[in-house]
Amino acid sequence: MGEVIQRFGDETGKRALVTQRLLHIYDLARRTGHLGQFIVFGSYVSTKTAPNDVDVILVMKDSFVVRECPRECAGLFDHAIAQARYGASIFWVRPGAMLFEPLDEFIAAWQAKRDGSLRGIVEVIEEVEANDDSE
Repeated sequence: MGEVIQRFGDETGKRALVTQRLLHIYDLARRTGHLGQFIVFGSYVSTKTAPNDVDVILVMKDSFVVRECPRECAGLFDHAIAQARYGASIFWVRPGAMLFEPLDEFIAAWQAKRDGSLRGIVEVIEEVEANDDSE
């Protein structure tokens, strides 16, 4: 996420507000304990000076059940609530339960705009700290 913020974030203006929204959404998605992939696309991952919102695809693990997620995270999984509460277009999927195509093809389809051109798309990969067992 640090690299995404470094590249697309800003400390002032509209981009700063949208960046804070993105960080909040990422935190909530991680709190479910079932986040598989976090994908950001649309105007946030572009050169647009003032993106209106942030577009996110949450790829949840197949073990994820919406009604069992923490209450504060539940709004992520209702598109209208997410738009109103977080200023974000959030889409989510559980690959084993909802896809009729390979996951990489599903994600690639989100990169295509209506006019056939391609939009930016970025996967946030969480860094895992290596354990030093040399002691």
